[in-house]
Amino acid sequence: QVQLVESGGGLVQPGGSLRLSCAASGSIFSSNAMGWYRQAPGKQRELVASITSTGSTNYADSVKGRFTISRDNAKNTVNLQMNSLKPEDTAVYYCNLKSPIGTWSRARDYWGQGTQVTVSS
Repeated sequence: QVQLVESGGGLVQPGGSLRLSCAASGSIFSSNAMGWYRQAPGKQRELVASITSTGSTNYADSVKGRFTISRDNAKNTVNLQMNSLKPEDTAVYYCNLKSPIGTWSRARDYWGQGTQVTVSS
């Protein structure tokens, strides 16, 4: 019912920048949170950044000051501007939509297919 499509991944040198985008389509409740998770080989999937429909943001400590999340509520899109990239940022990045089903206690999660980000010389 909900589809998330990511774009913008690729190969970048340390210190470089990338901008990830995610477009959500389908039956989306207006009050929601969108975000980016990442998963490196052998690692647990972790939250990178999230943003609510009211603009509240949350960042992993490892990316604070380097990454910026933003969204367009009218288009149901979320972006992640990644600056000063480090090799440890290398991972598959997944777009996430968390949508309440009446109440947040029954929230559902939707995931994008993932986009590869590689930071290497």
